[in-house]
Amino acid sequence: MLFKLSIKNMRKTIKDFAIYFLTLVLGVAIFYMFNSLDSQEAMMQVSSSTRELIKLMITMLGFVSVFVAIILGLLIVYANNFLINRRKKEFGTYMMLGMSKGQISRILLIETIFVGIISLIVGLVIGVFASQFMSVLVGKLFAADMSKFEFVFSKDACIKTCIYFAVMYIAVMIFNTFTISRYKLINLLNASKKNEQIKIKNLWVCILVFIIGAVILGYAYYKVTGGVSELSTAEAILPVILMGIVGTILIFWSVSGFILKLVQLRKNIYLKDVNMFVLRQLHNKINTTVVSMSVICLMLFMTITILSSALSLNNTMRKDLEDTTPVDLNLYKTANLPENEKMSKAQIEDSRKTMVQSLEDNGFDMNKLKDVVEIPVYATNELTWKDTLSPIYAEVKQQFPNLLYETAEEIIKVSDYNKVARLYGNTEYQLNDDEYVILCDFDNMKNLRNKALKADSTITIAGKEYKSKYDECQNGYIYMAGSHINNGIVLVPDSCNLTEDMKEETFLAANYNATTEEEKEEIEKICTGETETEFSKNLNEKDITIDGMTKIAIIESSLGVSTIVLFIAIYLGIIFLIASSAILALKQLTESSDNKQRYAILRKIGADEKMINGALFKQIGIFFLMPLILAIIHSIFGIQFVMTMMSVLADAKELLPSAIATAVIIGVIYGAYFMATYLGSKNIIKEEE
Repeated sequence: MLFKLSIKNMRKTIKDFAIYFLTLVLGVAIFYMFNSLDSQEAMMQVSSSTRELIKLMITMLGFVSVFVAIILGLLIVYANNFLINRRKKEFGTYMMLGMSKGQISRILLIETIFVGIISLIVGLVIGVFASQFMSVLVGKLFAADMSKFEFVFSKDACIKTCIYFAVMYIAVMIFNTFTISRYKLINLLNASKKNEQIKIKNLWVCILVFIIGAVILGYAYYKVTGGVSELSTAEAILPVILMGIVGTILIFWSVSGFILKLVQLRKNIYLKDVNMFVLRQLHNKINTTVVSMSVICLMLFMTITILSSALSLNNTMRKDLEDTTPVDLNLYKTANLPENEKMSKAQIEDSRKTMVQSLEDNGFDMNKLKDVVEIPVYATNELTWKDTLSPIYAEVKQQFPNLLYETAEEIIKVSDYNKVARLYGNTEYQLNDDEYVILCDFDNMKNLRNKALKADSTITIAGKEYKSKYDECQNGYIYMAGSHINNGIVLVPDSCNLTEDMKEETFLAANYNATTEEEKEEIEKICTGETETEFSKNLNEKDITIDGMTKIAIIESSLGVSTIVLFIAIYLGIIFLIASSAILALKQLTESSDNKQRYAILRKIGADEKMINGALFKQIGIFFLMPLILAIIHSIFGIQFVMTMMSVLADAKELLPSAIATAVIIGVIYGAYFMATYLGSKNIIKEEE
């Protein structure tokens, strides 16, 4: 009998289960998707290092999944609490007819199991199909060969999802039993008659609190933008976070006290249609959900910031790789090692050789390389960062006290640099005998150098003064990297008296003499020492160090980092978005259920269905927009802070496409919950018709 009653109840209240069911299905699908990536990983044709990065990402997603499961568990308990509150009168009727609390708990148990099984099946089906697209996306992001791709069902991800959600459902069952045991018959029967007590706030107190909250937020915004240089430690960042939380709560607390008063001053708006009813409903709703609205706002803020920043980081790193990896290989070794007891004779002799000589003498086959360019790089204590920044040194020292100002500048003759620039496809430069150019593409350092060049551009090398050809840095580099990180290279004319003892390093750039990717990978293994050869043995035996970086290694590591960050950001961002949307939806559905009588009164005084539905739409729309608007304002400054912290890796120019992508994701999920809430609320208030 209890089973039949549970099934009938579910059919009767199917509209109430819509948000609950949607949240469960989305949670299951997303959980499965992000935990099934290992099923396709074995089929991706990638290098061993990339495979290790994919395994690292899967491991990290596994840890994140524990946190996600906790969020989803709390969300499911919260949603289930809404369903119980909706049915208090029903439970009271059961108790009047002689049903015990234990039997009512069993009804809820059957319903929970039934809904859980259905949502788990539907969620897994959606997740299985969606995970195929996720696998393709992972393969594309890691530049993998997906020729062996096939439709895959991840048994491990399915088992993991079932176990995690089974634990959540058990927690819901325990919560339901505990909740029912505390109910009294009189309270259940009178639940629909019980009104919330609204405390009327003093208007001037609310205005004062609003100003205080705005000032706190304004100061927090300043700290993460204009005062960001002071936020170098976790201890310095924590107070700013607390200010953001406190300011948000104060804003929502104060708005609930004076928004109605402000609109009442505009009679043409306040008295139009049923706006009076809508505004009073909003006033009461915000008044009683200050903490909830604040939490939802902060969760939306985290969603927007995490998604926008991660997408921007990913786009920047991928775009930079095209510019910063123009050849297959960079090699460099220290030149002119000093003779001392710590250095062997072989090491000292090798440091006197050119890079090509060093490679050939140690058994490397130079036929494996083409387009070889080798240049010397100079440095002298006569020219340090302190010297080139001298016009603004006092100012910069105060702002960046930990900068290594005694670092010697890298100096390259212009003709040598032009050889590398020609190979890279970069701009070449021409200099007069008394001119120099600073090449720099790392934005933070570039800004400092530009300021110094505009103030005074004179430098001295080997007793001769040189003037900068330009009043700002020019773009250029010699060392390949995953992003633009060149802090500065000083180009000088060939006539500059750079002596042999100033030679700091020997640099070589080249391409692999290969036509296929397989041949390139074979040469790559020789250059990196992954394949043991006579060359690698000689270097180890003589303890000779030749450092370097390859295009393949840079791309693999950069793509790995950006993809891992992106996937974790999408995972957390979507979960935060679902949680905040679901809480808002359930709050509104609860309000609609509690206010059915008020909508019935509207009908009795002549309001038609179109007017009532319009009032409901406005009310829900404003309720959804309020936390989103403040979250967007928070995000404008939060994203700037994140971009400043990631300035080495992320480019602000990539923010627009990232923001658009984030807006689309939020629009789809947040909009879906909004429409589901509106339709659900409309059905609820029609019950009294």
